[in-house]
Order: sequence, then structure tokens, then C-alpha cells
Amino acid sequence: MRRSRPGGTLAGLRSTILASVTAAVLMLTGCSLFPVPDSTSTPTGEDVDPGLAAYYGQSLVWSSCYDDMECATAVAPMDWAAPSDHPDIELALVRHRATGESRGALFVNPGGPGASGVDLVAQNLDYAVGKDLQKNFDVVGWDPRGVGRSSAVDCLDGQQFDEFLFGTPSSEPGTPEYREEVAAQAQPFVAGCEAKTGELLKFIDTASTVRDLDMLRAAVGDEKLNYLGYSYGTDIGARYVDRYPQRVGRVVLDGAMDPTVSRFDINLAQTKAFGDALRAYLADCLEGTDCPFSGSVDDAIGQIDATFDRLDAAPLRGPDGRELTASYLSTAITSALYDEGTWAYLTTAFAEVGRGESRTAFRLADSYVGRGEDGRYTSNFFQAFLAISCIDYPVERDPAVLAEQASQLAAVDPFADEAGATDAEGDVVCQQWPYEFSGTPAAAVTGAGAAPVLVVGTTGDPATPYQWAVSLSEQLQSGHLLTRVGEGHLAYTSGDPCVISAVDAYLIEGTVPEEGTRCS
Repeated sequence: MRRSRPGGTLAGLRSTILASVTAAVLMLTGCSLFPVPDSTSTPTGEDVDPGLAAYYGQSLVWSSCYDDMECATAVAPMDWAAPSDHPDIELALVRHRATGESRGALFVNPGGPGASGVDLVAQNLDYAVGKDLQKNFDVVGWDPRGVGRSSAVDCLDGQQFDEFLFGTPSSEPGTPEYREEVAAQAQPFVAGCEAKTGELLKFIDTASTVRDLDMLRAAVGDEKLNYLGYSYGTDIGARYVDRYPQRVGRVVLDGAMDPTVSRFDINLAQTKAFGDALRAYLADCLEGTDCPFSGSVDDAIGQIDATFDRLDAAPLRGPDGRELTASYLSTAITSALYDEGTWAYLTTAFAEVGRGESRTAFRLADSYVGRGEDGRYTSNFFQAFLAISCIDYPVERDPAVLAEQASQLAAVDPFADEAGATDAEGDVVCQQWPYEFSGTPAAAVTGAGAAPVLVVGTTGDPATPYQWAVSLSEQLQSGHLLTRVGEGHLAYTSGDPCVISAVDAYLIEGTVPEEGTRCS
């Protein structure tokens, strides 16, 4: 792999190749697990296509799990366009019953793509949803298709995946040998996904997940969708509002994505935003007494770049035998820049590396990719992330276009070399993917006729830059923007009482914040 510098971030990781654990593929052998009802009316009273009525009308069987929660498994068509042509798939759900009088379900999604909604609710309920929301709603998390406990993407085991994520090419960047080596290192991941996951890879697109969500809304008995989506979860939510405006209840989109941006535009915006976040971290660090850097912010960036070069030449051996390379340290930096609260750990990591130690850097990198201390990956997050990304966006292969894109990235990457050169291979995983993008070009979402939708953005968000929230709120005819002034990814989970009170009031009472509201 080429070095994954902090500016690359999530979108960049698609092209530098990041992923996660093996997860079982839970394909069902039959085409349907339930009889088709006599009518096309679902429990919520809506009419659906007769061929889909069985899915919308299914009765979920909830059983106790995670101490005080309930779990269920829903069934969905692998291919919504031709349900009978493929086996059904499973979708795992968890529900925390309202502690007071329930207003219905509040579906939550943590983003990714590839993050587990089951884990979010089961393991981090108080982080994801405040006590007032828990009192008023049955909080429901689900693993989207391809993810976690649902019918899931599975590609490589832990050791193979380590090499895939962090292996370093031996050739000089920019040479034909380098391009061949990078493409060859991606091939085992692609082949593993195809062999272990099969045709599900073709049907894990976001558009299919949106249809799953509408089916789940009906399955829990709600006429309208109440939804809290984070990061990529806002993409699911925005597309739902656009496709099913008449079924929108109260929808919050925090850390918003812009559905109109291309794959490259995501990469470019995130490269700049993570670069800005790095500069904000370094400015803060340099004001302290224990900062391992000296001089100006630009001086510190140069010192980090020199550290990358030293690690590429002589990696640090970790306690478990792994070698801390520039790729590992870069991932550690990216991990810490998501939240201002983790900047102190990044300072510790830099100080340790300066002393020839690697423990904190490995911990930050491992936490980002979901790798446990035993070397196993705790979820299939990054495997699903790559697989869904490859099917959700067209893939660029034109060398001239890739070269121009590389030049644009270099202009905003704090670690581009003096000549502005950067690698121009593009997304070597998706370039070899067995299934092509089959959706429609990115277009604005309007959600004409939908109830008010609350879009939340943070001005210093490195993963979903603030301008995306502004754009999405303007695209949606009923969109309203709530701004948090600060650093870090996401607003509601930051603990900001201004944001929490505004979001809670909207979801519980339907009160939309005044136009131009800013929480700082």
C-alpha cells in the first residue's frame, strides 16, 4: 500500500485501501421465510406492491438480549427489483424500549458505510441517544445489508487484512512498478470478497438500504419514520426523505453528507478538512508545555513528515511483534483527529514515537480499524465500507483524469512533496471490483412534501465538512440547518447542551430551531 496520510481520511482510505474483520454471510436458502398475505395492506395501513407485501407485513419476533434490550431478525429481498430471483437476506435489529410513554420507534444509524447500528444501541446507547429521547422513543438500531450481524461482507482474515491495510510497497511511488505492486496488493481483498460474499456484493448499495429501512419502519408498525442518522447515516436518511417524503416523521441528519458530491469530491473535501483539523491540533499542541513539536504549525508538519520517512526506513517494533510504519502512524493520526477529546492521546503517541516506542500509536490505529488486542477484528466495518463504496459510486480509470485529480489532492494535502506530486493510481480496489456501479449519477435530494428535516453540521468537522450540511439543508425543501461551532466529527454526540436540547425538542415536540441557530 502507499502511505495513508491524514489528509486522505475515509474517502482516501478507499483508494489507499482500508477495511476490517471477517463476518459470517447470513444468506438464507429460500426465497421467502413467510407466506404472502391475502392483501397488499400492511399493518400500518399502506398499500405496497403485491410482490413486496410479505416483506412489509412480516411480524418481527423480539427476544431478550443485551440485558435490558430486545433483538429480532427481519427478512429482506436481496434484490428489491426482482425479489424472487435471489435468496432473501437477513437484517439484524436491536430495540431499547422507551422508559416512558413511547411515541414509536426512533431508528438510529452510526454511519460508515459499514458501522453497526446494533452495536451502537446495544453498547453505546447513552452516547448515541440522550435520556430524554430514551424516555420518549423505542430506540431501534439495525445492521444494514452487508454489515455485522446482518447478511454480511466477508473478505480476509485478520493477518491477511493487516497486510492489506498496512503493507508498504517496495517500489518508488509514481513508477510503473509501484502501480503494479499497489494493484497486486489489492487483488487478494477483491478476490476474497468475491469468493466469500458472492452475489450479495452486487446488492449492498445505499439505495437498497433505503428500501430496507422503509420496510423496517412498516415492520415495527410505524406510519412515519423517526430517524437519527450520523455521518454516512445522513446519506441513508436524506435519500429516504427524497424517496418517501410522505412517510417522513421527524428526521435528524447529523454530520451531513452531500448526495450531489462525487467520489473524488468527497476525497478532496476530506483531504482538506483533515488537513485543517491537523493544523488546529498542532496549533493547540504548540501552546502547551509537553508538545513534542517546536516552531510553527508548518514546522511541526515538516517534523511529522520527517517522522514518516524515518518509519518507512526503519519501522518501530511493537509489543506484539508488528512494525509501526508510516501507514500505521498515519491511521493513528486520522483516528485522533475525529474528536478534540482524543488530541491528548495523539500528543502521547508522537512523544512515544520520538522515544522509539509505539504502544499508543498502535492503539489509536487499531481502534480506528476495529482490531482487538488479540489481532482479530471486532467487526467487518472496513470490509463493508470498501464494498459498499465500490458499488455506490462510479469508478474513475482514465489516467489523464486520475493525474489531474492527484494534482488537486496535492494542492490541499499538508504532506504533498515540494513539487506537488502525489500518487495517481486512483482507487485500485474498486478498479478491480467484480460489480460495476449501476445507480444514477449524483443528484440533489429535494424531499418535496416532506415534514421538516433537521440537518446538523459542525464547522470544524474533518470527516463530513460543514459545507456539506449547508448544501444538504438547502437541497431539501423542508431542510433546516443547525450549526455547531467547534472541532470534531458530529454534534449531538459532542455533549454540547445547546445541540442536545435543540435536537431533543425537535424529535420529541417537533419544534424546529430558529433559522440560523448556532451553538458554540
